[in-house]
Formats: sequence, C-alpha cells, structure tokens
Amino acid sequence: MEDLNFKDTSKEKLRSIIFRSDTPAGKLFDIVLLVLIVLSITLVFLESVVDIRLSFGNIIRIAEWTFTILFTLEYLLRIYCSGKRFSYIFSFYGIIDLIAFLPSYLSLFFPGGQYLMVIRAVRLLRVFRIMKLTRFMNEGNVLGRALKASSHKIIVFLTCVLTLVTIIGTLMYIIEGDDTGFTSIPVSIYWAIVTITTVGYGDISPQSTLGQLLASVLMILGYGIIAVPTGIVSVEMARATEEAKRKCPGCNAAIHTLDDCFCAKCGTALEPAEYTGQDKQAP
Repeated sequence: MEDLNFKDTSKEKLRSIIFRSDTPAGKLFDIVLLVLIVLSITLVFLESVVDIRLSFGNIIRIAEWTFTILFTLEYLLRIYCSGKRFSYIFSFYGIIDLIAFLPSYLSLFFPGGQYLMVIRAVRLLRVFRIMKLTRFMNEGNVLGRALKASSHKIIVFLTCVLTLVTIIGTLMYIIEGDDTGFTSIPVSIYWAIVTITTVGYGDISPQSTLGQLLASVLMILGYGIIAVPTGIVSVEMARATEEAKRKCPGCNAAIHTLDDCFCAKCGTALEPAEYTGQDKQAP
C-alpha cells in the first residue's frame, strides 16, 4: 500500500514538473526543453552546410540522435504522467511533440528525412505559456477566431479562383498550343495561377496577340483578387477584436460573440453591441 502511495505521489510530482510552468521546477524544465529545441534546430541548419557536414558530420549526427532520444523519453513521460492520455496524444501539442522526433527515425529509411526536424520549432510556442505572456495568447485566440469565421468565405473565394484559372488555362492552351510552351492543360493552369497571383516566373509566356490580351486581362484581375481575402480576414479580425473586448456588466465575464443578448455565466441582459461604426439592433 505504501509503495502504491509512493508511486502515485511520484507520478504527481513528475506531472507537476512536466505539465505545469507555475512552479520553479516546472519552469526550469520548460526552459531547458526550449534550449534543447533551439540547439537541435541549429544542428539541422548546420548539417545543411556542406563544409560543416563534411567536417563535423559524425558529431552532428550523434548530437541529433541524443536530442531525439531525449525528446522521445520526454514524450513517453508526458503520456505516463497525463491524467487523460488519449486527450494529450491527440491534442495539438501532443501531435507536435510526436512529430518533433519522428523525422530522426524516418531518416533511417528515407535519406534527408532528418531535415524535417525543423518542425520542432513549433514547440517554441510554449514560451508564451512559460513566460506567462497571456496577452500574446489572447491575441492568438483573436486571430484564430477571425480565421475560423472567415474560412467559409475564403473557401468560396478560392473555389471561384480555381474555376477561373482552370477556364483561362484551358483557353490559353487552345490559343497558344505546344509551340510556345503550353504543352498541356495542367501546364496552362500552372501559368494562369502564376500570372493571377502576380508572381510571374516568366518560364512560360504567350506569344500570340490574343494570348497576350488574355494574359493582360488575367494580370489586371490578379490585383483585385489579391485584395479579396485580405478584406475578408480584416473584417473578421475587427469583429473578433470587438468580441474580445466586450465584457458582461454584471460579472465582468468575457462575451464570446457580439450577438449574445444575455451573459452565459450570470444571465445579465446585455446591451446591443456596436461593430465597425454600425449599430447592431437587438433581436
């Protein structure tokens, strides 16, 4: 019985160190983890330099595998200490923690796979939690809500753009043909995408007058098309920012949407919200 209690106590202490950053031991653990992540990413960068790889290749590989083993043990400890193991495994950070060390094992079967270890950089997001930079986390939540709210509009927009470049690419294939580099409809669609996004690699270009006219129309459309998603996200960002600022007058709790008429926490009636200078009328 004492062994069982000791095991539970040890597990709780380990969980406090690994998952909590509001204790000295937990904060130290997270800081050391961040340092190891930065060092491992730096090694990936150095290994990509030919001269360094030829001179210190063996040392770099030993260090990389050392980091990989440490991150693997850390991941297993997180699973062991987690109260809800499946919740952690399939959570955002759980997935990131997993794919942070998988590239090293993949490199055993796929040469060059170790360079994917730069994915570990995503784990540096923990710095906001460690340093208690809640302001940045709140701003991140605002951005996330704005992107989620604008996702349907952007999907419709991208569908229209894909339809447009498919039609114009096909027309350009008919107009120009193989002699000018438009060897197939997929290649012509690639040209249309490059043109409408104003990238303009110049590897393929129309030679006929009609083809150049169609290309000119597509270029002009490109300037207008680029502004559309920016406007969509900007509007939703403004809305999400207003939602983040709105508080309940009764309990000062955050109100999730501008359309809420009552506080979900205390039930206080809310005044109609104003948004971008226009009054929203209460239902």
